Order: sequence, then structure tokens, then C-alpha cells
Amino acid sequence: MNEKSINGLYESMLKTEKKNDWLKLDREELIKFYKNIRTAMFLDFYSEKFSKSDIDKYIDKSVLNLKLAFKDNYETYKDSLKSFYDKLPSLRETLLLDIKAIYDGDPACDSYIEVVTAYPGFIAISAYRIAHEFYNLGLKFPARVLTEYAHTRTGIDINPGAKIGNSFFIDHGTGIVIGETTEIGNNVKIYQGVTLGALSLKEGHSLNGVKRHPTIKDNVTIYSGASILGGNTIIGENSIIGSNVFLVKSVEPNTTVKNRPVEEPNSLLK
Repeated sequence: MNEKSINGLYESMLKTEKKNDWLKLDREELIKFYKNIRTAMFLDFYSEKFSKSDIDKYIDKSVLNLKLAFKDNYETYKDSLKSFYDKLPSLRETLLLDIKAIYDGDPACDSYIEVVTAYPGFIAISAYRIAHEFYNLGLKFPARVLTEYAHTRTGIDINPGAKIGNSFFIDHGTGIVIGETTEIGNNVKIYQGVTLGALSLKEGHSLNGVKRHPTIKDNVTIYSGASILGGNTIIGENSIIGSNVFLVKSVEPNTTVKNRPVEEPNSLLK
């Protein structure tokens, strides 16, 4: 690249307004933190023999990762990060319910160990639950880094601001999108390609903080390819949403919504 191009890029960088306090965040260290904290919480699934000192070792590694990740900002957020560590026992218990839901819901699964060490759904859910704690502490950008790491690993995109209840089951998972203001109850099952999204984003960033995504009540199953959109859309308890259904209106409890079959498939070829 010639000097004129370099100068042009440099001048553009000097003029661009960032509005961001997170330029110093080391994303790679933050991802290492996630891996170490997940191992610390589930060391019994990764190692046959373990002790409290082994758990402590991974906790210490994760703290070092955060110090390196946050750099000059670490002292500013140290108290918030300490409160995150206080929640680890309850966070593990919540994730154990997710593990059980995945195991119980998938006849192809042979063990909880398989869920923890191999299932993309658990990678995405565990990253989300850790990131959601960060989000609630006001650490929204680091939270987003964690869920986007899981997104790149699994193809499952869960915004850290979403509210998700206990015993959450994601099967296969590729292509799932769950928006920031989505609310999901307990015992919900979601299959690949599901979108829980916004109905319209014409107003762009001015919608920040507005409920844009649907509410899914307890015991709902949403099959592959379904799209449920809009902040006023509520899927009632115990409902089943079929594959490839497109919904922008609420559904009463105990409802089964099916995609309309094509009565004359050959007509599509005309």
C-alpha cells in the first residue's frame, strides 16, 4: 500500500469518534477467562480426580485473565467482578438444570459429560449465562465479546441481555438468534434456525432500551426455522410452534401453531 493510502487511513482514524471506553480490552484474554471459569465450575466433568485446590487454580487463572483483559480498567471494575465470583455456586446450579434439560430432551445423548464437553448448545448457554451476569453488572461490551465467541464456535447467537429461565434446551442450535430484549421462561426447547427477533428496526439505535423481541412463556417448544418477531408478541405457556412458522402476533397458552402445508407442491414449479 502506498504512503498516500496509509496517510488517508491514519487521518480518518484520528477524526473518527469512537464513543467507546473499551478500546484497551484484550478480547483473547477475556475468552481465556470464559474457558477457565467454565472449567472451574465443571471440573468434575473434565477430570476424574479433582480437589478444592484444583478449582482454586482455575479460578486464579481466570482472575489473571480478567486483569490482563481489562488492563487499566481493572481497578475500576474490580468490585463488580468480585461480585460475579460470588455467584459461581448458584450459576453452576442453574447450568446443571440446563445440562439435565439437554440430556433429558435428546435421546442421542449418553451422558451429562457429553453435554458439557461436546454439545454446542451448552457452549452457547454457558457463555450466555456468564455473559448475562456481566451484562447485569453494566459490563455490556465484555458480555457481548463472550457471547460472540460462542456464536463463532456454535452458530448460536444469544444476546447477553436476553432473560432466559431455568432448564433451557437448545438442540443442534446452528442458526439460532435470540435478541437482546427476548424473555424466555422455564423448560423451553428451541431447535436449529429459530429467530426470536425484532419486527422492525427502521428507527435504528433510537430503539435502544425498548422491548423489541418476543416473550416465550414456560414449557414452550419451538421447532426448526420458526421466526417469532416483535416486542409485543407473547407465546403462551405449553405451546408448540412448528417448523418454519412466521409469527408476529401473540399465541394463547396450550396452542399448537403449524406451518400451512402446500396442498399442490407442483404449482410451485409453474
